[in-house]
Amino acid sequence: MRSFSLRQVKLRPGEEHREEIELELEPFELGGERYLPVPGTLPAKLAITKATTGLVFDLHFTTRLHGPCYRCLGDAVLEVPVTSREYQAASNPEGVEELRMAYLEDDNLDLGTWARDAIALELPDKILCRPDCAGLCPVCGKNLNEEPHEHEEETADTRWSALESLREQL
Repeated sequence: MRSFSLRQVKLRPGEEHREEIELELEPFELGGERYLPVPGTLPAKLAITKATTGLVFDLHFTTRLHGPCYRCLGDAVLEVPVTSREYQAASNPEGVEELRMAYLEDDNLDLGTWARDAIALELPDKILCRPDCAGLCPVCGKNLNEEPHEHEEETADTRWSALESLREQL
């Protein structure tokens, strides 16, 4: 389910509508890398509560993302529990965008976009294959998790030789 019609939900203030839904997630890009939610369709809990001033929406689900590790570019798998809440005012005063839900248009709730944004907010700064990932060697590019090593001596970059000679003169 990528959208949910609010026309089927009739609530009075204080009432709540709860529903188990099948949420369809699409792959998304983060930091120029593509991450795949597995499985693409997963169970989620949607709750809609009628308040005296508007509607409160709650979405709960857990997904597993597969994609590249930020340090070594190996496979990374991340379990992401998502809990998101949004509010839609019953009457939107002019110029007050904070009271308007971005995922609601013409009584249709865009679950796919809301879920994608909620996942992005729950992600860590860097997605790693493991917490102690050593990454890639900056000199030779080998994976330091598989082949830990050090290079003997650092070779000087010949482009700096003119500056090196100035330093010797001073």
